Amino acid sequence: MFCFIDTHAHLSKLPVETVGTLFDADIGGLIDVGTNATDLSDRIVAFRAFDRVRFSAGIWPSTEAIAEPMEQMRLLEQHIKAAPSELLVAIGECGLDHHHNTEGTNRAGERELLELHLQVAQRLNLPIIIHTRDAADETQAILAQYPDVHGVIHCFSYDVSAARAFLDLGYSISFAGNLTYKSAQGLREALCFVPDERLLLETDSPFLAPVPFRGKDATPAMIVEIYKLAAQLRGSSVENLADTIRANSAALFGFVCDTCLQNRNKKANLNKF
Repeated sequence: MFCFIDTHAHLSKLPVETVGTLFDADIGGLIDVGTNATDLSDRIVAFRAFDRVRFSAGIWPSTEAIAEPMEQMRLLEQHIKAAPSELLVAIGECGLDHHHNTEGTNRAGERELLELHLQVAQRLNLPIIIHTRDAADETQAILAQYPDVHGVIHCFSYDVSAARAFLDLGYSISFAGNLTYKSAQGLREALCFVPDERLLLETDSPFLAPVPFRGKDATPAMIVEIYKLAAQLRGSSVENLADTIRANSAALFGFVCDTCLQNRNKKANLNKF
């Protein structure tokens, strides 16, 4: 049995019955990612019983959030302080989205909100989960101002050139279900460019369901389709890729899946004979 790590999902946006059956599948671990200032406490109450779930705390750059970044961060930090530290493994998601926040929106507030997240991540010594869409250069310029912060560019949506720039800043890169879409040749090239030690995979559930589930709500159980294609493109076995992602998740988020370790130990013991 393989253990697949999904490094980015939104469990609170999925039906309760779906979450309840997730860990009957080969899901070795999952990070439930925050998107607004006050959702962390409710998510922990709802999902902490699943011992393979860890949490992040962050604010997606919505119009409402970027209108008052200081107040939003004040609320977020209240929830961070109240959270069990062993369950909180990252700050984010946060970032710049110039697909939705077009010209005329509060770009200054959007930048300020991202910088405030970076400051919290730096102070708490936690990795950061970056959302960036149609804003590669500006995102890179802001991240470069915080060289002590590390993290991941989630749901990567750019080309090899942008991947190189984010890697040079010390960030890992995560690919989601859109990697499987026919139009995603640039993403597939970027996937092959990212070195093993900086690669992560995610579903971003319930968004971007991979082929053959495109058009449906994604669930973390669909992560296997992303692993299969990524392994094929990188010339790896699914098992070896699963081991790589497990190790990278542990290195970045400090999240070690006991089930994965047990399976590795069983495999090692079998290989002795």
